[in-house]
Amino acid sequence: MSRNTPTGRLIVFEGPDGVGKSTISVELVRELSAQGQRAELLTFPGREVGTLGHLVYGIHHEAERFGVRSVTAAATQTLHIAAHLDAIERRIIPTLRKGTTVVLDRFWWSTLVYGLVGGVDRKVLEALIGVERLLWGPVLADVVFLLRRDAPIERDEPLPRWLRLRDEYDGLAKQERRGYPVAVIENVGSLSETLAQVRHVLETSSGRAAVSAGARTEAQLSIGFAAPQRSSQAVPATSVRHLYPVKPTAAYDTYWRFAVERQNIFFKRFRGEPPPWTSDRILTEHKFTNAYRASDRVSQYLIRHVIYRDDLPKTAPEIFFRIILFKIFNKIETWERLEKALGTITLEDYSFARFDKILTAAQAEGARIYSAAYIMPSGSSSLGHAKKHRNHLQLIERMIADDLPQRLTDARTMQVGFELLRAYPTIGNFLAYQYITDINYSELTAFSEMEFVVPGPGALDGIRKCFADLGGLNESEIIKFIAERQEQEFKRLDLKFESLWGRRLQLIDCQNLFCEVDKYARVHHPELVGLTGRTRIKQRFTANQAPLELWYPPKWKINELLTRDAKADRPNHLQAAIRRSK
Repeated sequence: MSRNTPTGRLIVFEGPDGVGKSTISVELVRELSAQGQRAELLTFPGREVGTLGHLVYGIHHEAERFGVRSVTAAATQTLHIAAHLDAIERRIIPTLRKGTTVVLDRFWWSTLVYGLVGGVDRKVLEALIGVERLLWGPVLADVVFLLRRDAPIERDEPLPRWLRLRDEYDGLAKQERRGYPVAVIENVGSLSETLAQVRHVLETSSGRAAVSAGARTEAQLSIGFAAPQRSSQAVPATSVRHLYPVKPTAAYDTYWRFAVERQNIFFKRFRGEPPPWTSDRILTEHKFTNAYRASDRVSQYLIRHVIYRDDLPKTAPEIFFRIILFKIFNKIETWERLEKALGTITLEDYSFARFDKILTAAQAEGARIYSAAYIMPSGSSSLGHAKKHRNHLQLIERMIADDLPQRLTDARTMQVGFELLRAYPTIGNFLAYQYITDINYSELTAFSEMEFVVPGPGALDGIRKCFADLGGLNESEIIKFIAERQEQEFKRLDLKFESLWGRRLQLIDCQNLFCEVDKYARVHHPELVGLTGRTRIKQRFTANQAPLELWYPPKWKINELLTRDAKADRPNHLQAAIRRSK
């Protein structure tokens, strides 16, 4: 190796303004330095006083201060490239040659993306970037982290333009991962959670040697299994071969076996069989949700007793009002308490004072009005009330005033609906995804559950346990990838999965299963550590022998099939329960 060959690592963070690049970059350098590693943070174009980058940054953001009335988009990106060249020659390459890790905030990616969205001709941009690539020479990034969000953090930039930037970055990441490692990370959780994901990628990456894996084309991700690869958490050769370049752990097979066994339990209950419904000790001792989200008790109640009610109004505002009111509290007992006090729950008869009085009285009696399944932010800072439920009632009022029900009905995609909900105070990515899924159970929208997914914190933990390396995919792509492969995986493991009367596992179900497998693995695979480091399953299971009164959104065309099967498989006293649910 030549003495001039850089030996330090080059770690790059990319993404549009507002995704958290600078914060994560600073924290990573701080962590590396605390571990005794030499690490330095540099930025493109650079803000250090006395550098060309500092001058270019000033011209870009305050051209008037330099006596310049305006700068064209092409000229702006040319200035950026000049600053990059200066930083590469003067700072980055010399620092890498010392064996120091360089954490770089932005890359030439931003020149291309911002230039394209700004209207610069692609050929012009590629010519400019070609000069920069020549100067980089043999130096490749050890990994480029593309931070991703569905809305910027505290930015005034118009959302449509910002989303165009994000989409351009997504496309570029797919293209560039063929030449060097690219890791797409959803920066939707806490700072510590995102840093944990970054650390995981750095720990499982083999540096520049990983370029060969990054060079695999996307087609290879879907053509099946390749020969087993060794890794610290790889699946034993006797259990599964790797989805090259994605590297599963032993928990990956557990994911599919869990789905089958949990669904078997569901159908045994549906058919009226007595417990125990499984010989799996973990499933008999601990509480887990169903393989299909819509089969869970709360979802079933929402669908049958809140959305599809013959005695309640069927206009878009009324249906939305009922869904969002129920889901904010997500507790059947709270809904029934309101219904008992009010008679019927309608938007037409809604009164902040009346609802507040009922909920305040419930709390005074010691009742919990919120489910423990979701952590609901109080909203005090943005909505102004000391009591959380008052903020949420005000939030619902704001949604109705904004004509959100109609805007959701007009939304062309699930992601647009998600973003409409995400724009409101107290609603983050996780809740917005849950809410748009619940709204989609109704006739207000007709989205496919296979078009969009947002992994929650539990799912991120489960994915971390199921995969030692994501092979350049982000967590949302992993969920989509395995959802598409489900039949192949069940067949590979010789498992018989009884679907929901022909309905395949959807993205929301696969996302939930990752969350449940995270919990299951705490006992079954204690050697696998997730992002949160949790080691216990809190909720205990108690068998409930009451017959399942199932009812799904009519547009799924399942209800006729389950009624037929109930009549064929169940004793007479259980058939009556099915008739009551119709």
